[in-house]
Amino acid sequence: MKKISIVIPTYNEQENVVPLSEAIIDVLTNKLPNYDYEIIFIDNYSTDQTRILLRGLCSENPRIKAIFNCKNFGQFNSPYYGLCQSSGDCTILICADFQDPVDLIPRFVEEWENGFKIVCGIKTSSRENPIMRCLRTIYYKLIKKLSSVEQIEHFTGFGLYDRSFIDVLRNLDDPTPFLRGIVAELGPQRKEIPYEQQKRRAGKTKNNWYSLYDAAMLSFTSYTKIGLRIATFLGFICAGLSFLAALVYLVLKLIYWDRFAAGMIPMLLGSMFLGSLQLFFIGFVGEYIMSINTRMIHRPLVVEDERINFDKNNGESAD
Repeated sequence: MKKISIVIPTYNEQENVVPLSEAIIDVLTNKLPNYDYEIIFIDNYSTDQTRILLRGLCSENPRIKAIFNCKNFGQFNSPYYGLCQSSGDCTILICADFQDPVDLIPRFVEEWENGFKIVCGIKTSSRENPIMRCLRTIYYKLIKKLSSVEQIEHFTGFGLYDRSFIDVLRNLDDPTPFLRGIVAELGPQRKEIPYEQQKRRAGKTKNNWYSLYDAAMLSFTSYTKIGLRIATFLGFICAGLSFLAALVYLVLKLIYWDRFAAGMIPMLLGSMFLGSLQLFFIGFVGEYIMSINTRMIHRPLVVEDERINFDKNNGESAD
């Protein structure tokens, strides 16, 4: 019997973990009865009642497993690590807030059985804030234009991954993995399934402007060279223009010494502009250096505090 793994990252999702597990189990038992399954919750250091509820779920159903991180390791590391801990013939990554439709699981499995190693859920519409939707669309199109490898628009990681691709993820050894880019760059032929993203069922979104910026910078520094190239080209152009302007200014000042005192003002403004441009690109280059530094330090993806129901076979406890 083939086994389906469901991986669910959580962070302060006390209102959602129980109904989500019930909804997933209902789909698996009624629509996919010929498959074994496991549900893996990986909790990113929740501070509400999420962990208490997960302990209850694990005690009631040995197929429900939990990994508790000792700290919050971010929105990318924790899901990626959860995928690598799955043991199914295929693994489905789904968010904990019901924005990813549970009803698509049978469709994913069907396409997997048809031979696709990766099945991606693509948001063709969304019930989220229209301004955020517009900004996300601009971001996806921009990164797709600038990236040196293929990128998938409106793909958040929601999808099915064959065991062979999970093995690829395990062997990457990347301390700052960007799953969406990895799927596009290294994944085999995939099937894209459109869906409408629903509103969050309960609770508050954990994304803010800083986390969205962090995600954008990770994708830019991992898959584009455009920032460094623009900095280099503009540096050459500005250096050339500055040299010409300085030369012209020197000649004019030697000829019209008394009249050229007021010329300091445009020169000062030009210097301020060039200085601000330099600061901007120094910061942008710093993002690349920070990404390199993180990879060189080579910290673990997460550090576990506890895991429940793993290696529990034939009723033997190993948590």
